[in-house]
Amino acid sequence: MDVAIEESWKKALSGEFDKPYFQALSDALHARKQAGAVIYPRGSNIFRAFALTPFDSVKAVILGQDPYHNPGQATGLSFSVPDNVPAPPSLKNIFKEIESDLGVKMSGAHDLEKWARQGVLMLNAILTVEAGAPASHSRLGWQEFTDAVIRTLSEQREGIIFLLWGNFARSKKALIDTSRHYVLEAAHPSPLAGGAFFGCRHFSKTNQLLTSMGKQPIDWTI
Repeated sequence: MDVAIEESWKKALSGEFDKPYFQALSDALHARKQAGAVIYPRGSNIFRAFALTPFDSVKAVILGQDPYHNPGQATGLSFSVPDNVPAPPSLKNIFKEIESDLGVKMSGAHDLEKWARQGVLMLNAILTVEAGAPASHSRLGWQEFTDAVIRTLSEQREGIIFLLWGNFARSKKALIDTSRHYVLEAAHPSPLAGGAFFGCRHFSKTNQLLTSMGKQPIDWTI
C-alpha cells in the first residue's frame, strides 16, 4: 500500500508506518486486491480525511466505524457520500439534527468535504471495506492505526472536540485525555437507534466550545 498521507500527518504518525502491524495490513490489502476483491474507497481516497484536514488544523473529530460498502458511496470521509448519491439513513438523520439544532435548511448536497476543510476530521476507525461486506476489514489492523491517530491528537494537541456517536465510537473515549479535550457523546444517528440521536445538539455545542476557545466556529450547512 502506497501511504500517500498528508505531510503533517506523516510526521505526527511517522513511527506507525514501520510497525509490523502496518506492513501486515498493507500486505493483506494487496493480497485481497490480487484475489479480485473490490475494495472501497478507491486507493487514492483511503487517506482523504487526512489530506483535507491537516494535523494542526483539526478542531473536531467525527468518528465513524467503516466505509460504506455499496458502489459509489465511500469517499474516504466518515458518513459522507458524493452529492449525486442518495444520502444513507444515518446521514439523513445527521442533517435533520443540524436543521433542528441550528434552525437552518440543508441544500440536499451530501459530500461533507466542506466540514473537513474547516477542521473537522471525518475519521473512520476502519479505512477500507470490501464491496457488499460491512466490517470485512475490521480485523486487518486499521483500528491499531486509527487508535494511534486518536492518541496522537490527544497527546500533541489541545482543545479538540471529539463527537462520539454510538457504542463503537464511545469505546474510543479511553484514548482521549479529557482534561485536555472535549468529548460529546450521543446515540448513533442510524435509525436503528430509534431516534435517540435527535436532540443531542452536538453541532451548536461544538460551535459554542470553539467560540469559547477563540476559534472560528464550523459552518455546518451543506
